[in-house]
Amino acid sequence: MIVDQMILDKVATKKTSYADDKSSESPVRSVAKAVSWRIIGTLDTLIVSYLLTGELVLASSIASIDFITKMILYFFHERIWNKIKWGK
Repeated sequence: MIVDQMILDKVATKKTSYADDKSSESPVRSVAKAVSWRIIGTLDTLIVSYLLTGELVLASSIASIDFITKMILYFFHERIWNKIKWGK
């Protein structure tokens, strides 16, 4: 338990910038990954929504909202994980 806390404290307090840490990804790469993954995810959402509702317009609306919200969430998720040194 004490070791876990020490590791968490080290991860939380170590601050570096992208320029200092070349093993991290650039924000532009994170955006590109978010967009490409969301295209795949949105196609899945569109297909599932259409199969469940039978309405292409409704399925498209659901997929559009899903695309925007999850891309934003993925970007911040990726940036947070990029700051964590564990596993690098």
